[in-house]
Amino acid sequence: MKVAVLGAGVVGVTTAWELLRDGHEVVVVDRRPEPASETSYANAGMIAPGHAYAWSSPKALKTLLKALTRDDLALRFRFQTDFGFWRWAVRFALQCTSEKAAANTRRKVGLSLYAQERLRGVLAETGIRCGMRSEGALYLYRDPAGLAAADEKAKILREAGVEVRRVSPEEAAALDPVYEGVKDRFAGALYAPGDESGDARLFTRELARRCAERGAELRLGETILDFRTAGDRVESVLTDKGELRADAFVLALGCYSAPLGRKLGLDLPIWPVKGYSVTLPIAGSNNPPRLPGVDEDNLFAFANYGDRVRLTAVAELGGWDWSHRPEDFAPMLKAVHELFPQAGDWSRPEYWAGLRPMTPNNLPILGRGRQRNLWVDTGHGHMGWTWACGTARIVADLLAGRRPEWDPVGLEPKAA
Repeated sequence: MKVAVLGAGVVGVTTAWELLRDGHEVVVVDRRPEPASETSYANAGMIAPGHAYAWSSPKALKTLLKALTRDDLALRFRFQTDFGFWRWAVRFALQCTSEKAAANTRRKVGLSLYAQERLRGVLAETGIRCGMRSEGALYLYRDPAGLAAADEKAKILREAGVEVRRVSPEEAAALDPVYEGVKDRFAGALYAPGDESGDARLFTRELARRCAERGAELRLGETILDFRTAGDRVESVLTDKGELRADAFVLALGCYSAPLGRKLGLDLPIWPVKGYSVTLPIAGSNNPPRLPGVDEDNLFAFANYGDRVRLTAVAELGGWDWSHRPEDFAPMLKAVHELFPQAGDWSRPEYWAGLRPMTPNNLPILGRGRQRNLWVDTGHGHMGWTWACGTARIVADLLAGRRPEWDPVGLEPKAA
């Protein structure tokens, strides 16, 4: 069967890989000239079942209300006139109950554990090297009360099968010597030994190359404009370079899945949530964190890829704006300097901002669309790197008529 995968981010490329393994003829289409050029380009890089909490929660709702009048929070709000945003925001708010947050967290954790095993399998099969670190992650807390509350909250992760244990500053320094000189700056941490990190962009581009070696056609620099349908089937995709016909289609375009999905009669509740990152080269006497993790009080994440360290922060509820200004990074950089003063070569930073395809319940959208040969693999939010290999296998199984190992019931796309 000829399958057209729409999107060449980490989700689209992993989907293409799984379809090739199943024996399909695969074409990948993306408007960017290289794979992983948007959300997958410079994300946090963490594979983190130990941090798979639902963003939509009572705490997030309170923070969002504060963000209406403040601009110094990790969660930011930019006023929107787009009706689609307010429709999404109402759906998000309705998910911010304790009961729904717990249920969504359990599903996020289950999918994370399944997908992590799939990622390890792909890495073993392909031999791709992308700066993976598999010694766990540290989630730091500045005050004892916050640490105690986080330890209590982590029960839901432990019940779902994730190992998370509380460690003192001394134990954190034993796990990662970078904390030896700053032990007085935090109360302790939660350590998730199963969490990992790696460069999603490098992984995606290497996997795309292997897809091409297996016979996949990569149609990059080609913008999808519309679809041609007939009855209950998608006949072709119309692009700025012509028409692409296939037997089946997979929509894996991240944030852009929503507007294109409407052309196919789908209501995909996805809104772009902007994140910011700084990547520093590691050289000479730099002393970066060895393990990935999160400074929970300042809400910045960090990951070490061997020759670079990635620093990420902020969830900005705005529009389709990829731009960034120096002041957008100031709060994060101040907190990073305090904790990791020698994290990398500060004279050569790479600044970036990207859009996370966030759904109201923070879970992906997986399954068949309105047309019987259309499949959807999108809406991964901040977990794309963690989930990609898992959802790719799930969608490939659904397309083949097999029952997936992880059940995506309830995550199917809805008609508009």
